[in-house]
Amino acid sequence: MAPNIKKGGSFFGRDKGTERRQGKRKSRTIAARRLSKVDLSDGLGIDEDLDEFRPRKRSECIEGPRPCPWVACKYHLYLDINPRTGSIKLNFPDIEPWEMEQSCVLDIADRGPVTLEDVGRIMNLTRERIRQLEAAAAEKIRGSKLAVEYRDFTLEKKPPEK
Repeated sequence: MAPNIKKGGSFFGRDKGTERRQGKRKSRTIAARRLSKVDLSDGLGIDEDLDEFRPRKRSECIEGPRPCPWVACKYHLYLDINPRTGSIKLNFPDIEPWEMEQSCVLDIADRGPVTLEDVGRIMNLTRERIRQLEAAAAEKIRGSKLAVEYRDFTLEKKPPEK
């Protein structure tokens, strides 16, 4: 007897997209032009005196509280700000910053090599997207002025064949 397979579904009755994201919601981007319409107040005042406590260097931050409370830091994983457009990308729209297991890119880098799958889970992206970003970054580094000067300076050329 043949198994009952739904049209458009998989053998186990799940949709194809459910396993890809591993139960996490897709990141959400707020365009800069919409920021004036968004109510950011939510009852909390901005304390200007807190800025003096914000770490400026890695050495000041390394022993700080985890998850890191400084969401606006460029190394924090909770959100990304596009400097060109001013848009804000919420990488984890389904959780709050203090609920994050890993909040700082620098903490992850200190641990050493990490698999694409682990990076994808940490950044709420797929393994394939992490691979694409890694390839684009490597290409950008290879084309940089410093890399070209280094290549010309060193003996990276193939030895002549005999």
